[in-house]
Amino acid sequence: MTSPRRSHWDDVYTTKPADTVSWFQDDPTPSLDMIAQTGLGTGDPIVDIGGGASMLIDRLLDAGHSAMTVLDIALAGLAVAQQRLGARAGRVTWIAQDVTVWQPPQDAFSIWHDRAVFHFLVDEADRLAYRSALDQGVRASGFVILAPFALSGPERCSGLPVRRYSADMLQAELGPAYHLIEQQRQTHMTPAGNHQNFIWCLFRKTPTSAAAEP
Repeated sequence: MTSPRRSHWDDVYTTKPADTVSWFQDDPTPSLDMIAQTGLGTGDPIVDIGGGASMLIDRLLDAGHSAMTVLDIALAGLAVAQQRLGARAGRVTWIAQDVTVWQPPQDAFSIWHDRAVFHFLVDEADRLAYRSALDQGVRASGFVILAPFALSGPERCSGLPVRRYSADMLQAELGPAYHLIEQQRQTHMTPAGNHQNFIWCLFRKTPTSAAAEP
């Protein structure tokens, strides 16, 4: 059975052009800048949570990255990106799944990137499930990039309520096994010309975090 959450996002991507949704950005510079700050190479595995039809995967392929996974709850969103990429889509692992029920391979990723997914998890149980997947998927000394709406950001997105964050709030969500390295505020202009304030945070998982996890 298709969940209401998946139905919502599949409906978004089948009824609206991907470049008209409020979160669309043609130039994913904030993501690329934070990925560059990790200092990791193009062969280090990256997972883009909620990547959907995002242009980030195109830019990473252009830069020579070779170990990329895109996870999104909306199969329709992934299909937009796959069609756009053509043959290059075969160089990416695509996963159509809700991140809150996903069980990634242990220590599979050096970078966990999430722009505009975490803020939709308004229920604590969903955030705990997200954290469980993150803990499992990110290897020790790996990096986590989270970019939800800032405290000054919108209260809703795509008709859904969101939970807004400061860097301290994100640190509290991740816990002591992750250390904040960098934070930046960004104002995103939507295709309709509206402004959305994001908080971008780069965390690093401690080298010994596996022992600290429950």
